[in-house]
Amino acid sequence: MNQNSPKGLLVNISTVQSWLFLAALIWLLGLVGLGWLVKSFLVIVGLILIAPIIVFLGIRWWVQRNLVQGQCPVCAYQFTGLNETQTRCPNCSEPVKIERRHFTRLTPPGTIDVQAVEVAAKTIED
Repeated sequence: MNQNSPKGLLVNISTVQSWLFLAALIWLLGLVGLGWLVKSFLVIVGLILIAPIIVFLGIRWWVQRNLVQGQCPVCAYQFTGLNETQTRCPNCSEPVKIERRHFTRLTPPGTIDVQAVEVAAKTIED
């Protein structure tokens, strides 16, 4: 391979030439009074580069704020859901509502949830 080939020199000169042309164009636009055009183009490019970062950080903040981890009120299975939504337990398929960062059983209106308590039996002797 010939290191002194003129093709390598042409690539470098054409790259430098394009950058010089761009700088001259920007200088000419500023000289004519169209510097605002260059500045607005740079602002648009800056927004295009910064917008995805801002969107990513915003979505991450929202998910951290609304993701709730808790137990199913029926089977005590530990799972994760979004705050103020309805979902089903992955273990027992019971409908669950997540309100105020707490899992509650979703029941139709008029349903009364009771909890059974075991009572020890006593025999009464006469």
